[in-house]
Amino acid sequence: MATTTVTSLFIGLTAGAFGGLIGIGGGIIMIPLMVEILKLSQHRAHGTSLLALVFTGISGAITYASNGSVDFTGAALLAVTAVLTASLGARYCNALTEKILKKYFGAFLIFCSVLLFLKPYLTNFIGIVPGYAKIMILLTTGAITGFLSGMMGVGGGTIMIPVMVILTGFSQHIAQGTSLLVMVPTGAIGAFAHWKMDNIEKGLLGGLIPGIVIGTYLGGNIANIIPNDLLRLIFAVILIFIGARYFRTSSPE
Repeated sequence: MATTTVTSLFIGLTAGAFGGLIGIGGGIIMIPLMVEILKLSQHRAHGTSLLALVFTGISGAITYASNGSVDFTGAALLAVTAVLTASLGARYCNALTEKILKKYFGAFLIFCSVLLFLKPYLTNFIGIVPGYAKIMILLTTGAITGFLSGMMGVGGGTIMIPVMVILTGFSQHIAQGTSLLVMVPTGAIGAFAHWKMDNIEKGLLGGLIPGIVIGTYLGGNIANIIPNDLLRLIFAVILIFIGARYFRTSSPE
């Protein structure tokens, strides 16, 4: 039991540190580690990750809000549709076979890595939309993010942050703070659905939650001394590697 707690604490610290470095929740790192090291099923890894990320959202949102880096109106627009689709994503996750879910997760990781690679260049081709369209963009993004969050067990920052920065004109810091706030109600709804379907490994939460909160804090501070572009490229390469492994391991024999 003690060994499992220490291992889950390590996983939480690692996921939180990576998440804090580039401003996302850390689920895309935490899930592969739980599957590889703790041998959780893909379904239980997704559910457990989502519940742990609620606490990341609380801690991160408080920190960003204290510095004035949260747009509460934007967060409300994203969350109002995200909470409606999060439980749908969780139920869809539960309906998939282990092999198919792994393949979907691998594709999601590779998609996230592409976004990270292209992020600096997209703003040169996509202009900020008119004010009246921002509401629809945020509502639509919230709905998509909520479903993916419930299905993939992630906070959704990888989707929300680029949309807020590229299309609605949010600064990077405000986009990150707003994303963390949205993660709280969205993750809670999705995690509750996973809880009811017994997709949460409750014994790991005692290590994961403090680990990911501390790791997020440490990663956020380290990010201030490491070039952002270097961090983004390193993380994108890691995601491609992990995503490719998921594709190979989940392919039919």
